[in-house]
Amino acid sequence: MLKIRTFTFNAYQENTYLLHNEQGNALIIDPGMYVENEQAEFSTFIDHHNLSPRLLLNTHCHIDHVLGNYFIHEKFGLLPQFHEGELSTLVAVQNYAPQMGFRYEISPIGEVFLNDGDIIQLDHDKLEVILAPGHSPAHICFYSASQKFLIGGDVLFRNSIGRTDLPGGNHQQLLDSIKQKIYTLPDDTVVYPGHGPSTTIGFEKNSNPFIQG
Repeated sequence: MLKIRTFTFNAYQENTYLLHNEQGNALIIDPGMYVENEQAEFSTFIDHHNLSPRLLLNTHCHIDHVLGNYFIHEKFGLLPQFHEGELSTLVAVQNYAPQMGFRYEISPIGEVFLNDGDIIQLDHDKLEVILAPGHSPAHICFYSASQKFLIGGDVLFRNSIGRTDLPGGNHQQLLDSIKQKIYTLPDDTVVYPGHGPSTTIGFEKNSNPFIQG
């Protein structure tokens, strides 16, 4: 069974997720650590719990979700895995980061790309890749059917949805993704978003002001 640890990093208050199991193996999703104390906080948790990171995953490649890719690669030797349709989004970060005042250590490019329906395996635990574009061109989420949770990135928030005014965003596409890919999950599925508190599918279907089920 996977335990989920949430870290909130960088100026965007981005949620970085560390999932780990009884064997001490772990996967990292959307590393947003930026300054040294954030990197130290993450590393201390890893060391204190004797964890071995095995996988680095990105839901999408906006700056706040990839600021820590270089750090994780350097420390643990992991290459990021994301949908190939996010490549241009990742490459663009190095161009606009300085304009936004960020010292950006360029993320490596992974050797493995993820597609809709792929299964991510960490020992006995599995996560299914769900393609849900709209916030970004090829945004993906990671779903555990057995534990009923979704690492949702910037698709669905508590009483909100991802913004679509950034390059590659598409409002109607995002609404379609939520309706067809996310709201079809069981109502008691816990959603761990890229920003803010967790929620559930059922709660959002009943109360989300942007799209209800």
